[in-house]
Formats: sequence, structure tokens, C-alpha cells
Amino acid sequence: MHIGVIGTGYVGLVTGACFAEFGVYVTCVDKDQSKIESLKKGIVPFFEPGLESLVNKNLKNGRLRFSTDIADAVKDSLVIFIAVGTPPRGDGSADLSYVEEVARQIAKNMNGYKVIVTKSTVPVGTGERLKKIISEALNENHRFDIVSNPEFLREGSAIEDFMRPNRVVIGAESPEAIAIMRDLYRPLYLIETPFVITNIETAELIKYASNSFLAVKISFINEIANLCEKVGADVHVVAKAMGLDQRIGPKFLHPGPGYGGSCFPKDTLALIRLAEEHGEDLNIVKAAVKVNQLQRERMVRKIVSSLGDLKDKVIAILGLSFKPNTNDTRESPSIHIINELKKSGAVIRAYDPAAMNDMKVLFPDIIYAEDPYDACSGADALVIITEWNEFRNLELERIKSLMKDRYFFDLRNIYEPSKVKDLGFIYQSVGRKV
Repeated sequence: MHIGVIGTGYVGLVTGACFAEFGVYVTCVDKDQSKIESLKKGIVPFFEPGLESLVNKNLKNGRLRFSTDIADAVKDSLVIFIAVGTPPRGDGSADLSYVEEVARQIAKNMNGYKVIVTKSTVPVGTGERLKKIISEALNENHRFDIVSNPEFLREGSAIEDFMRPNRVVIGAESPEAIAIMRDLYRPLYLIETPFVITNIETAELIKYASNSFLAVKISFINEIANLCEKVGADVHVVAKAMGLDQRIGPKFLHPGPGYGGSCFPKDTLALIRLAEEHGEDLNIVKAAVKVNQLQRERMVRKIVSSLGDLKDKVIAILGLSFKPNTNDTRESPSIHIINELKKSGAVIRAYDPAAMNDMKVLFPDIIYAEDPYDACSGADALVIITEWNEFRNLELERIKSLMKDRYFFDLRNIYEPSKVKDLGFIYQSVGRKV
């Protein structure tokens, strides 16, 4: 089978490379000429563990190719995935202009029956909208079907998530389209992956509902963590005991500075807006969004209340990406924290294994260190924002000798309080009595 993937961002490139690994012939298309030229050489424009080797492997075996011409993907492919961005508008709703333009281009280049699949995260009703757009833009009367096939890829473990997913959701009206999608995902049947076959509207809502629920879990445990600090409880023990209840589960019960990334902030706002358009009020999701913002502000207050006047104080920031194993800084808690510390006159020395080039676009004037120890040189305080593995076993004696003062803010709770305090640090974490 030949398929096309329109958009070579995070979702599109992972989708294309993984389908190629399944034995499918894939053409990935993007209008960015420089990006396509790099991809043809096997150079991936963002950090995702294992992706570059997968791209190179399938380039060499001829199952993966890249183009700037959408006609290359449409004419040769039975299935065409739309995987372009749906950024938030000012009111929180999803901007579908890129998706709609791709749909028109697909229509103009169709040469037979096609299955057109939305992989981008889109609001309910987009499938019907695309049907109309494509029907109106067709040059000839070709048959086509629309399918919603939302992605559930976690940045940092996207390949594993694609190859061994918790579920595959297929929303379609046509038995023919469903059969084709089942055939495309045939390798997953061997590992007994659950398939959810439903209508388009339900599939479109599943992605928003899933991400919003996870955001709610994160905000909930952060509120519990804040209460733990006041009453002397340990949020990790609370979370562990909660997670042992199979109705709750242990995932996403990790306190910290709040969620970020390309999905949760955007999808929660889009779901709230969608509900408002239909006369509904999603109070729980709204509360999760509010708590997330307050949590970031709380982390800043934690630092300021300890250090006092921040003017000319040097603060070492470890971790800029919104989570480990990615260079994605979109909506990262580090952005808000750094911005507020800078406003108060602090000097920022930052280090991240993958995200410093991305952060330089937002903060060209802060100091970017060579490693965690360079970041801590002369610092009054150390703040851990992202739980990269290399931050979990720092040489704390060396850190102490490099710092001017000994304030240690562990916003991901990766260290044992007693160990750090015994070394002479003034230690604070999230939701633990220290």
C-alpha cells in the first residue's frame, strides 16, 4: 500500500516513519523546502529518541520519501493523512486554516478513490466540514471517504506509542474506509492492540476528552501537593496510595510546576471553546486550566519568598523543555518562571540537553551553560524544572562548591530532601514536608 502524509512536524514525521517501518510505502510532504531537503538527507529537525535512525533506515530501503509537491503524495496514495498544525486562535478555538487548505489541495490532485484521514487534532465537526470543502474543490467526480484517526503520541516516547499503542481509534462512516484502515494497521493486530471503531464525531472528541482528563489529573495532584505542604503530608505517598486504586491508576499523578507542551494547553482550551459554542460549560476543565496557571505562579513565589530581592541574583535553571526527551518548549513552565524571574532582576544561567536552541528564540539574553555544573557556577539558587535523567544523579558536593549560595528548588521532586539538606542546601520541593 502507498500512503501520503501531509505535514512533517512531530505527528506527521513520526506517523510516516512508523508506517514505513510497517512495510508501507510513504510519501511525506511539507511546503518548507529547507526542511524537506534536510529530511532527504536523513536529518530530523527536532529531537525525538530513535526517530532519526528510523527515518534513515526507511529512506535507504526506499519505503520513505519526502517531497514539497502535494501531488506526489495524492496521486500515488490510497490513504492520505492530514497532519498539519491546528494552533489556538485568540479565543482558544483551533485554527483549521492549514487543514482546510490541505483538503483543497488534495481535492485538486485526486485521480481516483481516496481515504482522507485527519491525524491532526481537530474539533468535532471537522470531518463534515472537510467533506464539503473537498466536494466543492474536486476537479472531477472522484469518490472519497473521510476518516478521523487521532494520534496519542507522547513526546519522548512517540515511536513506542505508535508501535505499541494503548488503542487505535478509527472514526468513519464507510465500511470500505474502515477495512482499508484496518489493513493499514494490520501489524498491530498481532500484538492484540484494541481498536475502537466509531463515527467521525466520536473519534474527534476522544482525543480532546483524553488530553483534558489527563490535564485534570495533573492539576488535581498539584492542588493536593499544595495542601500537603500546609498540613505536613507527603504528596508522593498520597499519590502512590491513590494510584493503587485501579479506578484511578498511577499515571499523571506527579506534582510539579504544571503541564505544558503542544497538546494539553491547546486541547483543553479548544474543548472549552467547543463546549461553549454548543451551550455547555466544562467547569472541571476550566478549573484545571486555572490551576495550571496558578501552579506556575506558585513556583515563582516559592523562589521569591526564599531569596527576597532578586535583583542581580544568579539563578541556575536546569530543564527548559516541557518534559524530558524532547526539545519542545511550547507552553513549558520554564518560560513563565524564567520570564517572571527576569522581570524581578535575576540573572539566569540555563541548561537543557536538547532545548537550548529553541529557547534562545524566546530568551536570547539569558546565559546558556555548557552543562549543569556550568549553569550552577556562581549561582545563588538552583531550580530544577524538567526531570531529565542526567539531573537525577548530580554531583551535589560539586554543585555546592560551585554555587555562591545554597538555595535548591527541586520542582520535580527528584531528590530525597534529607540527602540534599544534609549536604547543607536550603532545599524546597513540591508537596513534601522538608
